[in-house]
Amino acid sequence: MPIRFRQRKSFGPLKFNFTQNGLSSWGFKIGPWSWNSRTRKNSVDLPGPLSWRQR
Repeated sequence: MPIRFRQRKSFGPLKFNFTQNGLSSWGFKIGPWSWNSRTRKNSVDLPGPLSWRQR
């Protein structure tokens, strides 16, 4: 099993995800709403353990 490098950096509402190959994805998180560049999907955190994600 190879060792994998993963790192996440946050700059305000922007989130950057890095792997050993460089930048893998980035996204926004503003309040309960978020968006990811790799999947290009929206998601919303709902009260309790629930959440909604675009298909």
